[in-house]
Amino acid sequence: MGQVSADEQVYQQIHLDVARNATDDFNPFHDADKWHRIHQNPFGGPIVLGFQMECLAEYRVTRHRVMDTTDDDPPAAFRNYQFTFAGVLRTDEPFRMEIKPTKRASTPDGGWMRSNRVVVRKADGLVLIGQIRDSDRPLALPDVTPPEVPPVALPEIPDRSVIGDGHWFHKRKFMTNSNAKNLLSGSLARQADYFDELEDRVNYPDMFPTAMISCALLERTHAAGHDFYANPMVYTTHHFSVDQRLARRLRSADALHILVSDGEAVSGDSGGLGHTGIEQQRHSCLGLLEDGGILFRGEVMLAPLVAILGKNA
Repeated sequence: MGQVSADEQVYQQIHLDVARNATDDFNPFHDADKWHRIHQNPFGGPIVLGFQMECLAEYRVTRHRVMDTTDDDPPAAFRNYQFTFAGVLRTDEPFRMEIKPTKRASTPDGGWMRSNRVVVRKADGLVLIGQIRDSDRPLALPDVTPPEVPPVALPEIPDRSVIGDGHWFHKRKFMTNSNAKNLLSGSLARQADYFDELEDRVNYPDMFPTAMISCALLERTHAAGHDFYANPMVYTTHHFSVDQRLARRLRSADALHILVSDGEAVSGDSGGLGHTGIEQQRHSCLGLLEDGGILFRGEVMLAPLVAILGKNA
């Protein structure tokens, strides 16, 4: 590992292990013993989890907002995360995360928005670019509705089952303070800002329940017989809206029902890893609480590694 400047940070393998264990992410791209088994893997080692970087971005923007809040700022009903993966970040590779100044705006329909641009850079280029926006309504999939499952039946739906005429895969997870703390620490965020037993502080970061999407997608894909070594997929974009009223009420042992949709083939219109014109897979995602409340909604885009390599050839 080279010299790290004062404004740079580094993820080591232990940070990846802590973050992926906290969220049950078993993607071999992050595994120190399995990354080299991935066919044509160009990255030369384990790479940092996307949700791991996004958790650090959430933490950094939250701290920035504390210093940049005015009396006129309304409380956020939703926090929206929209990111494009422009590159990958390897273990022991120095990076800088830049949080741009907060911008405030009114929307044409009478709503409001408060946003910060986030940029992650390393020595040879961009890693992640995006926006974290607070708003009075969800910006990701605002009109999506869960499949017709009565709320009282949610606890009875088997884990790793297919519902909604086969369109949705159901994964059940549970909130645990220890795993949320580990994701924060593995992401290089200060866990005491969210959890402190002596001060009765329990505040789950948005990215902890949202990061469980990777586990649900991996389990769905694995159950379908996908070969993660022969045909690896990588994230190209994330877009989520998290209900802040529900997120701040999460407590240990609360159940989370994650629904991920069938993959929809779309022509990529993003740059970075996705490249314009590459066929990608889009999955809609929902996080439901026991009473049927929608904690988060959004979509992820993935592209086959072989397609990305073909564009770079």
